[in-house]
Amino acid sequence: MAGMGIFYLAIVILFIVAYWKIWSKAGFSGAWSLLMLIPLVNIIAFLYLAFAEWPVHRQLANPDDFG
Repeated sequence: MAGMGIFYLAIVILFIVAYWKIWSKAGFSGAWSLLMLIPLVNIIAFLYLAFAEWPVHRQLANPDDFG
């Protein structure tokens, strides 16, 4: 049973690190990835990430190149 708990914790940490990288590459604070731990808030944060204007786009000359 302890092995499953350690496995689950490793998966959660992996996803937090991955979301941290995604938020950071989009130009937001990586700390936003911690919102993915909160039920229902994670859906809102994910939708915000998908549809908000990213700060990194404002820094580029041609943000429409991303499609």
